[in-house]
Amino acid sequence: MAYLVFVRHGQSEWNALGLWTGWGNPSLSEGGRAEARKAAEYLQDIPLHKAYTSKLKRAQETLHEIKQALDNVTLDTTEHEALNERNYGDYTAKNKWEIKEQLGEEEFNKLRRNWNHPLPNGETLKDVHARALPYYEKNILEDLKAGKNVIVAAHGNSLRALMKHLEEVS
Repeated sequence: MAYLVFVRHGQSEWNALGLWTGWGNPSLSEGGRAEARKAAEYLQDIPLHKAYTSKLKRAQETLHEIKQALDNVTLDTTEHEALNERNYGDYTAKNKWEIKEQLGEEEFNKLRRNWNHPLPNGETLKDVHARALPYYEKNILEDLKAGKNVIVAAHGNSLRALMKHLEEVS
């Protein structure tokens, strides 16, 4: 049986400020780097054969910290935009808590967690699912079927979309 490990990136510089990051490309904060190294502690006993990450720095830096902590810096790694975070469109780089105040809690929660609630010039979770799932099935799943232990370092929404599929959430 192969292992599939999902790791959400550590805290980014924008996360620390309460900003919607989406397709923005900030680096990890020092706290985020420490979170990644802590995640590696849980993976010490799992030999990893393949890694996947998004095209965004915070996920790549998280994976790099994990690989260094596991002394596995040469781990075969593929970066792909299908694993990128949800595009928050017009909300990118805006303060989440100010937006919550402007929209109200109900609308804010729809914006963040609803399956198909539109964002101005952005993506829904349904859109993220539509790009992440085919990539998973064509690439990651094939590695798992071949018996490889795989780590995916990505983002809350791209991982949530894959979990929806894997756990058969309606």
